[in-house]
Amino acid sequence: MSQFAVLGVTGIVAFCLALGFSVMLHEAGHFLFAKKFGMKATEFFIGFGPRIWSKVRGETEYGVKAIPAGGYVKIVGMTPLEEIPPGDETRAFYRQRPWHRFIVLIAGSATHFLIGIILLLVLVMGVGLPIQTQTLTMQAVSTCVPTTNQSDCTQNSARSPAAKAGLKPGDRITGFNGRPVNSWEEVSRDLKVNGGKKVTLTVTRGGTSRDVAVRLATVTDAATGRQIGYLGVVSQAKVTGYQTYGPVEGVAMTGTFFVREIGLIFQTLGDIPAALPKLFSPERADTKGGQVGSVVGAARMAGDVFGSDTPGRAKASYFLNMVQSVNVFIGVFNLLPLLPMDGGHVAVLVWERLRAWFARRRGRPDPGPVNMNKLLPATYFVFVVLVGLGLVLVAADLVNPLKTPF
Repeated sequence: MSQFAVLGVTGIVAFCLALGFSVMLHEAGHFLFAKKFGMKATEFFIGFGPRIWSKVRGETEYGVKAIPAGGYVKIVGMTPLEEIPPGDETRAFYRQRPWHRFIVLIAGSATHFLIGIILLLVLVMGVGLPIQTQTLTMQAVSTCVPTTNQSDCTQNSARSPAAKAGLKPGDRITGFNGRPVNSWEEVSRDLKVNGGKKVTLTVTRGGTSRDVAVRLATVTDAATGRQIGYLGVVSQAKVTGYQTYGPVEGVAMTGTFFVREIGLIFQTLGDIPAALPKLFSPERADTKGGQVGSVVGAARMAGDVFGSDTPGRAKASYFLNMVQSVNVFIGVFNLLPLLPMDGGHVAVLVWERLRAWFARRRGRPDPGPVNMNKLLPATYFVFVVLVGLGLVLVAADLVNPLKTPF
């Protein structure tokens, strides 16, 4: 096995260990606060399915199960549907104070957010953020023309000028209308002001240059609302160095990045349904929702990064950024108000307290816990959808994987 192959395997193992450690901390968040508030936790497991190893300490069984697809903490009386062992009635989860239950429910996602923030701090103040310069080499070629320069294509979108001209990733633009170009900024300006016009690009591929005649399309600039020229290529970024920041500026930048990342995650989640038909097409990388992948795809990308011949600092920067982004994504996703996720239980708790508040306002008794039997069909439906989506993403990552930047 070559050195790069060994490093690739190391990257996959490192990512799996990092993710497993994050899952363990997630469950530890639930567990520690449950114990703090007097609830009874009978199981703390990493994985699902058959037990591989376990040990009972006190009233809790700790262990590892065969299927590494997450983990769980079993707290007595998570819902009124459960049968409570005699003597544990006062320690059941659903009988605790609302504020205590809320803290236990969000503790898992809060742990993921804390991990993400810590890794961002290490990245910003220690390893450094990459300083990138756009090159004249094409990293990707879009197959269609979107409505704006910030939107995705639709089924009715026309083929992009770049696709019609046969341009490919790796091609390098060296001239525009017979004039040499020296930077991507120069090419970008020329493309924007020539929408709808026929232009000639000098393109180098494999050491051979040729002139390619292209009629540019026009799209709406999302920032200005003006019509601009559109070719349909993405330039390749080249890392020219790394920038680190001091404590004050580093903390401020970390906060800014974290808030921005949360917003992008919600935007991406909203784009997933439209991206599903393109997960197995060449346009996957061009769609925002298509950037979402499975754990299998993330592990493969970690292996590709470690197994590349790029400098160690570049690998460390990319790996830390990937692990922190996965943690923040899991934290956000887990808080969506859908059962059986933690956010679904939070939504049930909020509705329970709202009902109690309205009852008090009307002089009526507290209606008590929500009838979970009525929510079981929705819970099963969400579970099936999530499992199905996970399988689709795994399949897409196997047959149409996203490319790494290295």
